[in-house]
Amino acid sequence: MKLSRRRFLGGVTGAWLVAAPGRLAAQEGVFMRAEESPRRLFPGASEITERTVASSPPLQQQIRALLGHAPTLWEATYRIFTAGRDGAAVGFVVVVEEIGKHRPITYAVAIEPDGSIHDLAVLAYREAYGGEIRERRFLKQYARKTLGDRMQPYGDIRNISGATLSVEATGRAARKAIAVLKATGMLS
Repeated sequence: MKLSRRRFLGGVTGAWLVAAPGRLAAQEGVFMRAEESPRRLFPGASEITERTVASSPPLQQQIRALLGHAPTLWEATYRIFTAGRDGAAVGFVVVVEEIGKHRPITYAVAIEPDGSIHDLAVLAYREAYGGEIRERRFLKQYARKTLGDRMQPYGDIRNISGATLSVEATGRAARKAIAVLKATGMLS
């Protein structure tokens, strides 16, 4: 049986229309709890402690000064986890949110004691598309970046087509997490 080009393309298009909405909806979701993130981001840590810091006006002013602008979203509190091994801190994990296109994206940003990014994870993604920012091949490019880096697409970060606003939010979240640690005095 021979299949015409028109019939083939019609079938492929129909299949895409049926399958695509499910794939788009799958971009949203909660992928990890904040409490799980320190063990995943610092797997060699033997001790994890948590501290919650209120986002007071003086703290917000310090964060704004470090960033050079206000973040797109101010959290009421910041959850900061200290990962340790043999009594020494191996790093920190700060849970922050930044606005994607329309809604907040929740991140866990792992930061080395020297103030550079160790790793990061998307805890919750609330947009219909752009969820590719959760992939390791995208997130690994933030490793060793510092507050002095822009961390923005078309600069020092490779963009994801169709997810530019989510990519921008990821860079803002990473910089914000470092600024939170510096403003709280946990980093120098």
